[in-house]
Amino acid sequence: MFPVDPWALVETRFDPSILGRTESLFAVGNGYLGMRGNIDEGREASEHGTYINGLHETWPIRHAEEAFGFARVGQTIVNAPDPKVIRLYVDDEPFILSTAEIVSYERRLDFLNGTLNRDVTWRTSSGKHVRIRSSRLVSFTERHLAIIDYEVELLDADASIVISSQLLNRQDGVDEYRDQPQPPTEESAAGFDPRKVEQLEGRILQPVLQREEQGRFTLGYRVSNSGMSLACAVDHRLTVGGAATGNWRVTNTVQPDLAKRVYRINGQANRPIRLTKYVSYHTARFAPARELADRCDRTLDRALETSVVEHRNAQRRWLGDFWKESDVVIHGQPDLQQAMRFDLFQLAQAAARADGLGIPAKGVTGSGYSGHYFWDSEIFVLPFLTYTQPTMARNALRFRYNMLDAARMRANELNERGALFPWRTINGLESSAYYAAGTAQFHIDADITYAMAQYISTTGDASFLLNGAFDVFVETARMWYDLGFWRETYDSTDAFHIHGVTGPDEYTTVVNDNLFTNVMAQQNLYIAADVVELMRDTHPSDFARAIQRLGLTVEEVQSWRRAAECMFIPYDEKFRIHPQDASFLDKEVWDLERTPDSQRPLLLHYHPLVIYRFQVIKQADVVLALLLRGDLFTPEEKLRNFEYYDVLTTADSSLSAAVQSVIAAEVGHMKLAEQYFRHTAFVDLADLHGNTDVGIHVASSGGLWLGAVFGFAGMRDHQGEITFDPRLPDGWEGIDFCLRLRDSRIRVELRPATIAFVLERGHAVTVKVRGQDVTIGTDGPTVVKLEHQGPRQTKRLGMHTIHGWHRADGTLLTASVPTITGQIPQVGLIQVRDEVPEPAAFNDM
Repeated sequence: MFPVDPWALVETRFDPSILGRTESLFAVGNGYLGMRGNIDEGREASEHGTYINGLHETWPIRHAEEAFGFARVGQTIVNAPDPKVIRLYVDDEPFILSTAEIVSYERRLDFLNGTLNRDVTWRTSSGKHVRIRSSRLVSFTERHLAIIDYEVELLDADASIVISSQLLNRQDGVDEYRDQPQPPTEESAAGFDPRKVEQLEGRILQPVLQREEQGRFTLGYRVSNSGMSLACAVDHRLTVGGAATGNWRVTNTVQPDLAKRVYRINGQANRPIRLTKYVSYHTARFAPARELADRCDRTLDRALETSVVEHRNAQRRWLGDFWKESDVVIHGQPDLQQAMRFDLFQLAQAAARADGLGIPAKGVTGSGYSGHYFWDSEIFVLPFLTYTQPTMARNALRFRYNMLDAARMRANELNERGALFPWRTINGLESSAYYAAGTAQFHIDADITYAMAQYISTTGDASFLLNGAFDVFVETARMWYDLGFWRETYDSTDAFHIHGVTGPDEYTTVVNDNLFTNVMAQQNLYIAADVVELMRDTHPSDFARAIQRLGLTVEEVQSWRRAAECMFIPYDEKFRIHPQDASFLDKEVWDLERTPDSQRPLLLHYHPLVIYRFQVIKQADVVLALLLRGDLFTPEEKLRNFEYYDVLTTADSSLSAAVQSVIAAEVGHMKLAEQYFRHTAFVDLADLHGNTDVGIHVASSGGLWLGAVFGFAGMRDHQGEITFDPRLPDGWEGIDFCLRLRDSRIRVELRPATIAFVLERGHAVTVKVRGQDVTIGTDGPTVVKLEHQGPRQTKRLGMHTIHGWHRADGTLLTASVPTITGQIPQVGLIQVRDEVPEPAAFNDM
């Protein structure tokens, strides 16, 4: 169905049973505007979708039991009016893809041209052959513009042709085939999945403007509760046999939720009929729809001054520059090469023209997670952007800075100083109704600080530091110092603790001294203290204004540094690992090997309280700390930690496999590293998590880049020092990629016996390869010979890995699967059994 192609995703047959998946896979977007890969004719769909980043509705969150500080306002992405619909009738017979006799079919998402193309040959009931070609382009160069081409060619006979081009407000359920929103059914209610979008009640888009001028339609709306405004304008150009004038009839209809232009043409064989549809969207939080309609007019007027060919050329040039900076070449692995480019293209579609907006977890490909922004952006997407597309990275980080005032208010609500960024949001307010796995993830502050510091160190962007990041560093450090507390240890030394938080692992919530949170908070405190001193020494006038603006004192900065130095880092001497949190090792182990696939993911089959009682992990937690704060751990600690936590980690989160791949490669479990890398590569292409239908997993796309560059190439960036320690899998021919470091671009070429660096632009750069300084200059490639590709571990990991482990108090770890729907739980010691003993009779008890 999807043959391997290094520069495209190709569909060779139409399969209505996986419509949702293909709608996401074949979506086109630019970070601001996204169009799902719906059928051109607009009939069958899993989710008709046209999404604009940040366009949302709000709704009151009703808690069964209220408490102070709970999130109060939910936010949900809005489905914008759909311009994709172009319906075709030949001799009054509708073209319906699912029932038509299809002679040939191909649909292609083109990574080089940035278009979605479809080529279908249809045999009508009367035996006429009709070729239908279409193309969608959401512009990377014109943020508010999309262009749709639809060409009909009669191959062997004349026929009457009707083309109906439409703009539909699907958000409010208006469609010729479905006049009212469908009420929820018992079956749909039973299909609970917290990853999907909330279903809102009542009308969402209030019509405020309808306009038709010389064939250009404009619809304007106000979002009912959020108050946002939206305008969409559509213009058309028709040619028959290449001529822009001819004998055809046109009728127009403009209603509050439907604008329609219908062409009636006497079609002739071998004279193609081509309709080009120009689409523009503008949205705003405060501007009226009429003003936005004027902006749409200006966008379309400018677009119409340029030929479609030139728009396509501009799209290709933009992508040519993107691939020059961002491509990752995986030699000798054609399926992984295609998956890599698919994911990098998805990152471009999610971030390229976000331009000051966030990067939603699903980009603009679907409604999953309600269009919210999470920590996914900073930890999984920003590294790729920072090292290859720094302008996109800066825009995404500016969005976080613009949330700072709301974050200050949120911290105050939780009785903390400084700022606390929301766990999930669109408009800057916390929208997570389940605080245990949401608001309690205070590490979001450290994640944002980490991404900002990484960006500034890599790019040298002092302006961003002075005009945004500095305030974020200070306010997040204040939050950590206020949240934590001092406690004296048995040897009379002070330790700084952080209690009552949730780490990345959402299967373990509201705990004390979560390792990931502590080490990331520690870095946050160090960064803030270091930056204050840096600004004092290098930008004294800006520093003086910042001191006054923020009320900063020397004593406060000193307290941050002391807290960082004394941060409590949990470590278990008996197990010789770092506990995920203070009580994690006291729990029994969830036996994942005996948990059937029918009960995965666990969150859809078990109450949270059941899950929280066990050592079982949804998102990589300690293992992620080994990556982001790898300079804190010895190689032996990394190996021991990885082997312990890997057998406890489910595949329930799309965020984990990439991290597990990177650390597996570092510690030498290369077969696991390659296995996790492949899982990451095909999360969406193979729908491994069963929810690609509601949008692409953008964080996983970023994770694939991390797996190649941080995993197999062994790159690390600690305190601004770039190092490499390659770990190429056995049998792999090599990996090539580029990095942007300050004003320089270097190309890295990894092979089994060498790693080479080429300075493609800018000044000389110094990196380290396995501890040795390597200067990359203008005098040709710098080649470093490699004696090996890292250690190789041979043992297979599983429950047997920790079989026989005793805690410090002498108790033995045990593993079990909780009872569900009357099943008998399997309880016992952690071991591999060939037989399950018979239960004891009652008279033997």
